[in-house]
Amino acid sequence: MDWTRWRAVLFDLDGVLTPTAVVHMHAWRAMFSAFLAEHAAAEGVTYPPYTDQDYFDYVDGKPRYDGVRSFLASRGIILPEGTPEDPPDALTVCGLGNRKNDVVTEVLATEGVTAYPGSVALLDELGALGVPMAVVSSSRNAPDVLRAAGLADRFAFVLSGALATDLGLAGKPAPDTYAHAAAELGATNATSVVLEDAVSGVAAGRAGDFGLVIGVDRGAGEAPLQAAGADLVVTDLAELIDGGAR
Repeated sequence: MDWTRWRAVLFDLDGVLTPTAVVHMHAWRAMFSAFLAEHAAAEGVTYPPYTDQDYFDYVDGKPRYDGVRSFLASRGIILPEGTPEDPPDALTVCGLGNRKNDVVTEVLATEGVTAYPGSVALLDELGALGVPMAVVSSSRNAPDVLRAAGLADRFAFVLSGALATDLGLAGKPAPDTYAHAAAELGATNATSVVLEDAVSGVAAGRAGDFGLVIGVDRGAGEAPLQAAGADLVVTDLAELIDGGAR
């Protein structure tokens, strides 16, 4: 892996740099399982239970409210959109998203987060080479996660879900957020690398014709990541140091 040929390296956060994807998975499961039980009782119907596969199929890598909307559609459930200011007990798309976010915020505050050692090793390598790096995350919590993991000073630019909304950028699987980050680092899509663990994020990299799209298999599966457009798939970022991916 000759990293010096690239003008920018763009990292997803949850599941690529930090194991917070597990926190998000648990939070989504708790929120959707409770909601389905409540909604089924209120409507007098039965819904298939929420599973981890639902996370990978409908939620993983997407902006929070898009994930809510996508999962609800899979069960044929339509709720009012609401607004981002909705309380977590509101039966709206935004309310459910905020309910899930409260769980994540509590876990980060009480348990913190530790970055993957292999990811830190790659950051060290790229930092020593002087390769510009950015984080591109659908999570509004991205800056808090980076601070909690001790990684906040590693990146020239951080594009969180909140900033993407402020800038009017479409979320993954659209390539807009990655393209914006590349431009912020003075690079083009063609001279940038995207590292993603989510199928939707890999699809964003491929849709934007980025120079190299690397899938990180933390549970999505090698085949789905390749099908979405990953040029190569690794299970740990340490595989990208000293001799390239294996």
